[in-house]
Amino acid sequence: MSAPVILITGGAQRIGAEIARNLHNAGASIAIHFNSSQSTAGHLVAELCALRSGSAAAFQADFLDPAAPVMLINQVIERFGRLDGLINNASSFFPTGIGTITATQWENLVSSNLRTPLFLAQAAAPHLAVTNGCIVNITDIHAERPLKGYPVYCAAKAGLLGLTRSLAVELAPQVRVNAVAPGAILWPTDSAAPTADFPPAQQAAIIAHSLLKRVGAPSDIARTVRFLVFDAPYITGQVINVDGGRSAHL
Repeated sequence: MSAPVILITGGAQRIGAEIARNLHNAGASIAIHFNSSQSTAGHLVAELCALRSGSAAAFQADFLDPAAPVMLINQVIERFGRLDGLINNASSFFPTGIGTITATQWENLVSSNLRTPLFLAQAAAPHLAVTNGCIVNITDIHAERPLKGYPVYCAAKAGLLGLTRSLAVELAPQVRVNAVAPGAILWPTDSAAPTADFPPAQQAAIIAHSLLKRVGAPSDIARTVRFLVFDAPYITGQVINVDGGRSAHL
């Protein structure tokens, strides 16, 4: 019961799952949020619990439901009895060309990338204050340097960047709030953001524009999150770009 408890939204697969494994390896108990990836979440919980019995659990929530953030935090507290960290990783990502943007697209992108992190943080804050916990938001380098064709996504992530700094002010000194901004780590693969949006030539151009000339790995993000959670007690209100140096001259 003394192990720190970390909630990771969108934690069932891709970067979220890597963050879960890394934090679990550091001794944390992991609350894995998922929306539709129930089977994947279940497999990850089984994997983690095989290493340490009872150290992980999965929780379903659809963040298009405004009531979901409070319900999710309450379920995690009921299961684990405490909360030491919130990793706002869940995100929707798809193009929205000017002239074709719909209210549904706006709601989807802003809900997952901005509204939900705010209301999760608000619901989690009293519990995090008890444990002197922290929040880590997963933003994007395009929050500061927009990606053409993705104005709503970029605006939502820019809002999350601003929210990170605002929450650091609001929740200090008990709760630290930081962000990690990935660059080219994993190309989109789901139906909402097909890889076709980033054909091989465009992928190569993006990589060539980075200083390190290579794609990053999910473990690069996970290690940075782990640092902010466990090894950065005097860091708050900051954003760390993990992008191979791409944002240095984008």
